[in-house]
Amino acid sequence: MPRGQLAGEGSEFNGLRRIACVSTTKSARPCEGACSTKANKVPTLYLIRHGQAAARWDEEADPGLSDEGREQAARASSTLSSLSPGVIVTSPMRRCRETAAPLEASWARKAVINDQISEITSPTVDPAERGNWLSGIMAGRWNEMDPESGNWRQGVIEALLAIEQDSVIYSHFVAINVAVGCATDDDKVLIFRPENCSVTIINNDDGRLRLLERGVEAITKIG
Repeated sequence: MPRGQLAGEGSEFNGLRRIACVSTTKSARPCEGACSTKANKVPTLYLIRHGQAAARWDEEADPGLSDEGREQAARASSTLSSLSPGVIVTSPMRRCRETAAPLEASWARKAVINDQISEITSPTVDPAERGNWLSGIMAGRWNEMDPESGNWRQGVIEALLAIEQDSVIYSHFVAINVAVGCATDDDKVLIFRPENCSVTIINNDDGRLRLLERGVEAITKIG
C-alpha cells in the first residue's frame, strides 16, 4: 500500500489522521511577510483539490464534475466525515462546490464560499488561450509574475491565514501549490501535482502557514 493511503480507499487519499504537531520536514520554513499574521489558535486546514472535472480548463470556463469526479467526491466525503464537524469552505467554481456537496450533506452544514481561494485569474477569457497561458507559467516563479497574479496569490494566503477554526477547504491545483509554497518558503509556481480529491494538510501556527502533510501526487491536468 502506498505511503499514507487509507485501507480500502482510492489513491487520491493520504493519511487523514489527527496531526498534532510535526511538519513534514525539519528543513521546511514558513515564508515571511505575506505568509505571516498574528493568531492565537492553531487551526488545521484540510485542502482538497476538487474532483475530476467534466472538461479541461482550456475547454470550458466553469465545468462541473464528471461521473468519476462525483465518485471521488463521495469517497472524499466518506473519509472526511470521520473528522469532527468543522467549517467547510469552497471556491465558487462549480467543480469545487460539487465536490463539497457530499460533505455538506454528511455534516448538515453549508459551505462558506470564498472567492479568494478560487482558480487563478488569467489575462484572457478564451479557454484555449487561458490554457496556453497557464501552461506557460508553470515553470516560473511568483516573483516573475504579473501584478494581477501576484495579487491573486496574496489573496489565497490571506484567506487561509484568516481561518481560525479547523476547516475543510475545497480549492484548486494552483491555489494548493500557493499554500504549500508559502508553508515551505518556496517561490515556485509548481511545487507538486495534487491528485483530484487529494488532501493536503497545513496549519496556521501563530500566524504562519506550516505544512503537515502533502497530498497524493499524480500526473494530472491543471484546473
